[in-house]
Amino acid sequence: MKSSLIRKGTQLFAHMYADTGSGFVNATSFSIPTTRPGKIKHIIKLPPNAKALYWSPMQSKGSLLQAPIQLRKLTHIERLIRMFEWVLSDIAKFRKTEQARQYGITVKRLFFDLRRVYDDCAKLRIHSVPPTYATLIDDFESLGPRDREAINYHLANMASLPLISIVMPVYNPNPKHLREAIESVRNQIYPNWELCAADDCSPNPEIRRILTGYQELDRRIKVVFREENGHISEASNSAIEIATGEFIALLDHDDILPSHALYYVATEIDNHSEVNVIYSDEDKIDAIGNRSDPYFKSDWNPDLFLSHNMISHLGVYRTSLVRKVGGFRSGYEGSQDYDLALRCIKLSETSQIRHVPHVLYHWRIHDESTAGDPHAKSYAYDAAVRALRDFFGNNPSIRIEHGKFIGTYRVHYPLPLDLPKVSLLIPSRDAYAKLRKCIESIKYKTAYPNWEIIIINNRTQEKSARAYLKIVSRDPRIRVVDYDSDFNYSAINNFGERFATGEIIGLLNNDVEVINKEWLSEMVSHVLRPEIGVVGAKLLYSDGFVQHAGVVIGIGGFAAHAHRLFPGDHPGYAGRAVLTQNFSAVTAACMLVRRDVFRKLNGLNETELPVSFNDIDFCLRAGEAGYRILWTPHAQLYHYESYSRGDDQASASKRARFNREKNFMIKRWRTNTTNDKYYNPNLTVDKEDFSLAHRPRLTRPWEQYLDLSTGLK
Repeated sequence: MKSSLIRKGTQLFAHMYADTGSGFVNATSFSIPTTRPGKIKHIIKLPPNAKALYWSPMQSKGSLLQAPIQLRKLTHIERLIRMFEWVLSDIAKFRKTEQARQYGITVKRLFFDLRRVYDDCAKLRIHSVPPTYATLIDDFESLGPRDREAINYHLANMASLPLISIVMPVYNPNPKHLREAIESVRNQIYPNWELCAADDCSPNPEIRRILTGYQELDRRIKVVFREENGHISEASNSAIEIATGEFIALLDHDDILPSHALYYVATEIDNHSEVNVIYSDEDKIDAIGNRSDPYFKSDWNPDLFLSHNMISHLGVYRTSLVRKVGGFRSGYEGSQDYDLALRCIKLSETSQIRHVPHVLYHWRIHDESTAGDPHAKSYAYDAAVRALRDFFGNNPSIRIEHGKFIGTYRVHYPLPLDLPKVSLLIPSRDAYAKLRKCIESIKYKTAYPNWEIIIINNRTQEKSARAYLKIVSRDPRIRVVDYDSDFNYSAINNFGERFATGEIIGLLNNDVEVINKEWLSEMVSHVLRPEIGVVGAKLLYSDGFVQHAGVVIGIGGFAAHAHRLFPGDHPGYAGRAVLTQNFSAVTAACMLVRRDVFRKLNGLNETELPVSFNDIDFCLRAGEAGYRILWTPHAQLYHYESYSRGDDQASASKRARFNREKNFMIKRWRTNTTNDKYYNPNLTVDKEDFSLAHRPRLTRPWEQYLDLSTGLK
């Protein structure tokens, strides 16, 4: 099967269905991978009785451009030859990548495992079908006897086994779910825990019987029966009062902990004794135990945390810190855990906040829970806004408002009365129409008043462009300076910065166009924060699909733009396409940085990175220097992407230069093997859509003890 297919949307994987006489509802299906440029070249084995074929080019709304599909019947020998040739080509292309290592793609497999190595190569193509969550659970979560013995061996050799108090407020849950929650605690492999439950005057007498029975059955279970209903915050505080552990873990009365949850928590404490807050990934579980909707989280991401409660479940806190901040507060019900986390985070260093990239919590779905219906407790989100206001000390200059989607929030940081000048550096060569659109959009669509534009003219030849440069330079806010050397994006911007008079430097491509008038105000409000080093914007293609929503290191064996090709208004994975957050890098097609930071980092790298990746390198150096990189979806521009310069692969010399720059980045930043802390190792690095990885990039902490633990063969 051969074709080409250009698509934009959220689920860009294709299927071919073969009807064997029962209709397409029960048809045999084949997943058809495509390369990044949209090339399809794949072998499928149709049923001999296939009567009709149905082609499904994508699984979501979007846009597509489809070339004719060519189908050709192959002989057995032809099939083997083509599979051999195509796999050999993929091995040559991917042989040095982390993905090839993960999938075990080697020349040796060509001769004894051709069918399966062919299937593994298909996974490397950008739009292959991701695994299901059920597959991920079966392949990577199940614990066998050897795993459990190794875990126990690891526990026996830990420096200490801190007591972990599981705090469970209880109010009239489904009795079956309550038993399952308690049993999930009793089934923990980690032994040193206590369950502290507080019943908040449940009207169902069976709840008291269940709690009393478990208290008598297991001395590690402690229960307090409140005399009056005080709601979840007061009930949680009652449970905390009887807690004696060094750490507190929060568990709702109908949710479930997997058996290894507290082991992972204890391992994190053992490795990071100063830790104050630990949080894990989570998923949802229905009434019959089916798991779904995993949230694989970023490592500590301060600005994402202020956009929604990314800690949530499982949340573990140092007990002394919880008591220091006063425990849970009444009046914040529904977001009491977010309020607690905000107050604990405020008293913790970054090194004291740890993320475990494993699902350690199953959140129960039912009609009255926000897991099943986010609107079930709408009052919770107003409480979250109040908690955020408290976090900022009720500073009237900082505004908090609800985000576009329920359970999300936006923090508006103030601008000073004396607005700092922003110097927008725009390298340009020819491309009159694009440059004019860029400049005019800044002039007439920008609310922020204190800016200047410095156009760095790099040997413009077009008469129309040269004439426009003369005209536009008459504006006192716009200056044209000539850079009369070969194209070197880094050097051009460093050169332009010398002419800047602003406190803030803006790097801007000449092929962008402003969308919303508050774009610059939004970016300035963040770049003035002392902890922020670089600010990036949300960039869209001309048809409204996402071009840039932050940069994730490691995708494609290098780096790529998050949520690329998603619809511009799509929330993305866990809302991350519409939430202010931190990334490892952002693109310099639209980037703001304080001038003192730009100079402290010696600008862009002119020597090793004259054209590509200089923005990523700059951001990584800023992160290395202790600054955070921030991406905001509230500054939006169109980006027509490299109209002036052209394609990096257009000539042999450009390809050679591109490869030199890429090799420098791999050597300097290990971009081919790095697990980006603002991403998650359970998510794919084969594409930009935050889908599940075929093989999570994780090591389980007990695996190093598999051959050491006693009783193993």
